[in-house]
Amino acid sequence: MSGALTMLPEAPFAAGSLTVLVVYAVAMSITPGQNTLHVLSSCKTFGFIRNVGHLLGTLWGTYLTICLAGVILGGLLAAAPGVQDVIRVTAGFYMLWLAWHLWRNGVPPAPQALRPLRFGEAVLRQLGNSQGWLLAVAVIAGFVPAGGQYLERMLAVALVFCLVMLPALALWATCGTMLHSGMRFRPRLRRGMATVTAAMALLFWI
Repeated sequence: MSGALTMLPEAPFAAGSLTVLVVYAVAMSITPGQNTLHVLSSCKTFGFIRNVGHLLGTLWGTYLTICLAGVILGGLLAAAPGVQDVIRVTAGFYMLWLAWHLWRNGVPPAPQALRPLRFGEAVLRQLGNSQGWLLAVAVIAGFVPAGGQYLERMLAVALVFCLVMLPALALWATCGTMLHSGMRFRPRLRRGMATVTAAMALLFWI
C-alpha cells in the first residue's frame, strides 16, 4: 500500500493511512462475526448496561491481540521485510473468503448468551478468538510497516482500530436485532455487506 500507507517521520501514520485504516475498521467492525453476534445475544437478553463490561473487555482484548500480533511479527518483519508483502496478499484473499462466506451462507444465528460476560472473561474470550488473531495479523501487515517507529505505529493503529470498533459494537448492542434480521432475511443487504467486505481486499493489494 505504497501511497496510502506512507508514514510521516513525526507522526504514527500519515493522514491517508489513517483514512484507509478507519474505513477498514468500520467495515470489519460492522460485519456480523463472533464478537458482534455474541454482543447482540447478550444485550438482547440482559440489556445494554449489564453488558458494558463485555463490550469494554472485547475492545481491550482486541487491542491486546493486535499488539501481541505486532510484537510477534515485529522481529520477523524487520529481518525479512518481504514477508510483510506475502502476509498482506494473504490477508486480501482472507477478506475475499469472508465475503464469499457471507454471500453464500448468510449470517449465522446469534448464539444464546447464558449470562453477561465480565470484563476479564471478555478479554480472555477475545484472546482465544481465532478470527480475532487473523484480523490482528491483517491489521499489522496492512497498516504497520516494518522499520523506524514500528512500536509507536503499532500502538497507534491498535488504538484507532478499537476506537472505531467501539461505536460499531454499541450499534450491535442497541440495534443488533434489527441489523441481524435485516442481513438474514434481505439478500440485497447481506450481499451488499459481502461486496463491501470483498472490496476491503483491495486495500491490501494497492
